[in-house]
Amino acid sequence: MLHLPIKIKHLAVFVAAFSLMNIKQAVYAQNLSTRAECLNRAQDIYTKIWQDYRVPAYKGLFSENYPADNSGKVDYLQGDKVNARAVSFLWPFSGMMSATSALMRNSAVKNKYHVYLDSLVTGIEKYRDTTRTPTGYQAYPVMFEHSDRYYDDNGLVGTEYIEAYFNTHNPVYLDRTKTIFKFIISGWSDELGGGIYWLEGHHDQKPACSNGMALIVALKLYKATKDPYYLNWGLKFYNWMHANLSNPQGLYYNDKKVADGTTNPTYWTYNSGAVLEASVLLYQFTGEHKYLAEAQLMAKNIFQHFQDDKHDAHLNMRIDLPWFVAVLFRGYEALCLVDKNYTYVNDIHADIDYAWQNTRDKYGFTTHDWAADTTEIKKPKWLLDEACIAEIYARLAYIPTENK
Repeated sequence: MLHLPIKIKHLAVFVAAFSLMNIKQAVYAQNLSTRAECLNRAQDIYTKIWQDYRVPAYKGLFSENYPADNSGKVDYLQGDKVNARAVSFLWPFSGMMSATSALMRNSAVKNKYHVYLDSLVTGIEKYRDTTRTPTGYQAYPVMFEHSDRYYDDNGLVGTEYIEAYFNTHNPVYLDRTKTIFKFIISGWSDELGGGIYWLEGHHDQKPACSNGMALIVALKLYKATKDPYYLNWGLKFYNWMHANLSNPQGLYYNDKKVADGTTNPTYWTYNSGAVLEASVLLYQFTGEHKYLAEAQLMAKNIFQHFQDDKHDAHLNMRIDLPWFVAVLFRGYEALCLVDKNYTYVNDIHADIDYAWQNTRDKYGFTTHDWAADTTEIKKPKWLLDEACIAEIYARLAYIPTENK
């Protein structure tokens, strides 16, 4: 056997691994939908949602499910499950703003979606509560009831408004993001050394979702304003999450309990995905390579974890929730535009292509886990599950790769 020097051996292994990665990307390039097809699919499902989920009686608002099923239960709020209502709660509504912003990044159709954004802004303002200080957005429109205000929901609204600002340069959207950020940081406390809670008035846990969304809003406000106040807040959120919620592999736990400081060892794609995107932003803002290294470690280990978890044999990873995967995809998109490794982007691209081709119902909507299960295909579809399809495909249409 030929004995190579250690350095040459390592170089050979690296070259082989790099070549395998390139071969994998080349294979994907032959099978993935093209950028033009991605844009068409994004617009197709977006139009279907707009036509089918809109509630004519309440301008600018959408139903939680389609076909509408107000007898169904909503299980993502504090406490017991609640019945679906006449219109959706804030979280799924925000998904339509995300999809619109993603579409508006594509110059070929940007102007077309201004009117949709205007309508969505009218709708999301119906969740805005000014009766409590500071001003924030509650879980259900104020015209119907007085409801809870979640810090993660407000992080989503802040993200949607800052993205709307980047697309339009309308200073109103920037001002609204700043107002939302004031509400978000009102949830910061010294318990557990910092961090914010999940829900206003409830001091039981500090979750990755609230702190991760706050982190993204802070860093994107810095991107928009170059005000170090927002970068400093971003670093506070980043460092607190890294110290309190990350495991050695760079995945993020769901939350930390205030009472005893224990962590909830549940992993969701979006919790790690938000920090992944933030790491790339911090690398871009500071030039410090440690943030890029952390992003690349997270990227690898997040995907490995959800690939190792039990999932449909036709998919590359377990789809815990399609919108969660969309948030993870934002992180992978940000990273691949920096390091040019499209492996993870291509893996998710292959999975959403499978869902598109195999799991849509008679209305054109996909299943909640991207599996071709007959029972699931027949069920009503959740607004957030469908809005994120438009977002991911719009992002895939935007990413400038040599593969598509």
